Amino acid sequence: MNGAVAAAAPAEPLSRARTNVVFGTVVLGMLMAALDQTIVSTALPTIVADLGGAGHLAWVVTAYLLAEAVATVLAGKLGDLFGRKLVFQLSALIFIAGSMVAGLANGMAVLVAARAVQGIGAGGLMVTSMALIADTIPLRERGKYQGALGAVFGVTTVIGPTLGGLFTDSAGWRWCFYVNVPLAILMIAVAARSIPKVRAAVRPVVDYAGIGLVAVGVSALILGLEWGGQEYPWGSWQIVGLFVLAVLLLAGFVVVELRAAEPMLPMALFRSRVFTVCSVLSFIVGFAMLGAMTYLPAYLQYVDGVSATASGVRTLPLVAGLFLTSIISGQVVGRTGRYRIFPIAGTALMAVGLLLMSTMGRDTSTLRESLSMLVLGLGIGLAMQVLTIVVQNTVPYAQLGTATSGVTFFRTLGSAFGTAVFGTLYSNELSARLATALAANPGVPVEAAENPEALRRLPAEQAAPIIDAYAAAIDHVFRWVVPVALAGFVIAWFLKEVPLRDSAKAAAGDVGDGFSVPGPDDRVALLEREVGTALRRARAAGPVGPELLAAAGSGLGRGQAWALGQVYVLRRYRGEATLAAIALAHRVPEEVLLPVFTELIDSGYLARGGSRLLLTERGQGEVDRIREAWRRWLDARLDDWSADDPGDRALLAQAMDNIATKLLDEGVRQRELTGV
Repeated sequence: MNGAVAAAAPAEPLSRARTNVVFGTVVLGMLMAALDQTIVSTALPTIVADLGGAGHLAWVVTAYLLAEAVATVLAGKLGDLFGRKLVFQLSALIFIAGSMVAGLANGMAVLVAARAVQGIGAGGLMVTSMALIADTIPLRERGKYQGALGAVFGVTTVIGPTLGGLFTDSAGWRWCFYVNVPLAILMIAVAARSIPKVRAAVRPVVDYAGIGLVAVGVSALILGLEWGGQEYPWGSWQIVGLFVLAVLLLAGFVVVELRAAEPMLPMALFRSRVFTVCSVLSFIVGFAMLGAMTYLPAYLQYVDGVSATASGVRTLPLVAGLFLTSIISGQVVGRTGRYRIFPIAGTALMAVGLLLMSTMGRDTSTLRESLSMLVLGLGIGLAMQVLTIVVQNTVPYAQLGTATSGVTFFRTLGSAFGTAVFGTLYSNELSARLATALAANPGVPVEAAENPEALRRLPAEQAAPIIDAYAAAIDHVFRWVVPVALAGFVIAWFLKEVPLRDSAKAAAGDVGDGFSVPGPDDRVALLEREVGTALRRARAAGPVGPELLAAAGSGLGRGQAWALGQVYVLRRYRGEATLAAIALAHRVPEEVLLPVFTELIDSGYLARGGSRLLLTERGQGEVDRIREAWRRWLDARLDDWSADDPGDRALLAQAMDNIATKLLDEGVRQRELTGV
């Protein structure tokens, strides 16, 4: 997932109002994409009753997640190639098309295909939303906005079942999809007017072979898991063939990644025990969270006999536990820098929660069910919050983007596998138990047994064995997933604890970061954020500018250094610098800036070439000294950044250039700029 290091082409400066409109637009895109991961879970029983095809139930969720995982990898590269605004809008159009077809679907196969199309659009919306934040939000505020976007992603993911239940009961399950259409059209229209066009200056290398191999290989593996024991016997040539094909394709993926110039997932990352452990744990967390959230509403509707809306509400203890421990663990890690205990405790609690849920049945009280869900949620929150932060803390700065994207990718894959495995276990167990229950009740039609509302209307003596069949099937699922959580518990003990970077501690306290929003693998943008964090901490003690000028041995004043920097940045990124362009960028009259530039010309730092401002040899030397002082200042404040490492130096130089460009385009006041 490594990308070319390239400066983005500068966009026009954004006003505060336009910045807020851009943020609102990308929040809407993130909200829709995250919501549709789970909004259908409470609608699934109704969908099955309407369309049939209970054996394909898991694919309604899995197809979306798998397509989303692949699209997040590809969309970031396409955004660099064709512009993030264009990819954002095209992703929204794809999402609209998928939503419309899903709402109009007259069969399960059409619905699954439409959900895959939705997933492609959702992956593009997610990854470009995060990239657009980096492109348009001022550096000093970017962390706050990205954390808020992460919180939106997390909240909408976990409240999706409740909203899905509301739509299903009030307007019908098709409105879980139709509701996206007007929102996405509004988003496209606002994006066309508000989002600036930004494109990377260097064309990235896209690992098409790697993306294709992992997409088809994982799909073959999930198909084998879904169809085994349902469509075909486990030992049939179709299932064995799918598993063999998956192994060959995934082995081919590894070979391609070892040789690719810009691999989607560099195999060298797995030399790090921390990255490997965190990736496996992210897979397990995604496995448990989405699997449980997909099938819990079905249990509550069939076994407890509640409505779709009530089944969503009844899953809120899981959500509450997840948020509670996410916040607590983040705060503790932020203050102490200690994180290893949380994945260990989290996976242990996940195993306990799954075990408790495997004992639920027709006579289980609501309180006991809620406590079981709460325990599972507490475990997921403890394990999930710190994994991305740990990886970002332990890899070199040059690998920040690839490592972060890798861990997020594994969590999304875990969600897809979890839903598939839950579905296979559920369908295989239910088909046998339901056949037995119906055989004992010859007067009950199959349609009544598959429809939660019809099941509630049956006499108690007829409904009881059918309800018990559903309870036993879902208990079977949770019981078999307990070993997965226990495996996570064992693996968590291998997580190495190292001192956290200060920037990692700051991020740990932000619950939004813990949800690992899929984003572009832009390591420069991630380092920019680290630099921004260092600057905010330093500015709390006073202006940084005088310290830098003193370290550079410069005799310039802050205003003079600022003016010299404007000429350097404009000439580097716009080709020429004029007083009119600088005044326009900062929205001040030329007369206000004229004295400081005249003083620099008189002192021999600048020269005129018509209307253009040119750096003299003396002026260029002054800029070089200040830039070197800036590098030394960061060297002392960026933990684990090495001035002797060519990769780190090149990465930091690019991040500095991007920061300089964006500071110019933000149109910040002179005082704020000279404080840097």
